[in-house]
Amino acid sequence: MKKDLISNHIQLNPEGKLIHLLGLEGLSKQQLTHILDVADSLIDSSGNLKKSKALDDMSVANLFFEPSTRTRNTFEIAAMRNSANVINVDLANSALKKNEALLDTMHTLKAMQIDMFVIRHKQNGLPHHVAQNLEDVSILNAGDGINAHPTQALLDMLSIRQHKKSFKDLSVAIVGDITHSRVAHSDIQALKTLGTKDIRLIAPERLQHNSERCSAVECFSNIEPGLKDCDVIIVLRLQKERMLEADIPNEQEYFDNFGLTSERLALAKPDAIVMHPGPINRGVEIDSAVADGKSSIILQQVTNGIAVRMAAMQILAGKS
Repeated sequence: MKKDLISNHIQLNPEGKLIHLLGLEGLSKQQLTHILDVADSLIDSSGNLKKSKALDDMSVANLFFEPSTRTRNTFEIAAMRNSANVINVDLANSALKKNEALLDTMHTLKAMQIDMFVIRHKQNGLPHHVAQNLEDVSILNAGDGINAHPTQALLDMLSIRQHKKSFKDLSVAIVGDITHSRVAHSDIQALKTLGTKDIRLIAPERLQHNSERCSAVECFSNIEPGLKDCDVIIVLRLQKERMLEADIPNEQEYFDNFGLTSERLALAKPDAIVMHPGPINRGVEIDSAVADGKSSIILQQVTNGIAVRMAAMQILAGKS
């Protein structure tokens, strides 16, 4: 599905209520802030996640057509902490393996009284296609192709807000495989909507935004000037599974030129925070001393991911 055919307008009902979460483009600052506020309310003063009865009469099905541990587990935990019934669909042995059409499978699952589907798929726009053709259920996009990963961006925004309060005057550097990263695409959209003006994309030329998309941000092919005096550094994983073989960089060369080391981190502001969507490739994208250092909030992002996914489910269900 071509990216220009992917529309997020279907995630709002005629009253402007969020009924799907497919992408962040088209959502207002108020809508994003509401999700962050609900997520914040689900974390207690000690940083622990609360439990909720918000979805105790609902069922949530996880359909992960791509391998995932962190994202699938956090969606599952989020649904259970909301007291929902959780079904992890066994796609390896499902009717899809017998050439059943995807929408037929979705309609069958809906007939089993599923209220919400969490979908991750390698095809751009697949969750949007399902949302357009399946009524009276909510669709949560857990990552589609290189298009979008809205809940990852929202957990990133929650993590930034917890440390920096306001987005307005921040300098945010996103380092790595911009081209193939749905996380980067959603982060950029969220940052723009929340008011960040200084967004820096740091990547090798073949992994960078094209020139047209770079017009809205600042693109760097050299990491040092890109990191100068920034407040937030988001390090991306190399998306080897989405690259052509010719585009896969030599790992040592990549680390030498774009890896986040303690020396490079020192170019940022003293209170800069370091983030990564995981899983981390140590010694490729980031040095262990930085990943485990005092500036890193990577594990806090994981906890925030559960809170954000709980919040998104509650809002889609009309409970928050």
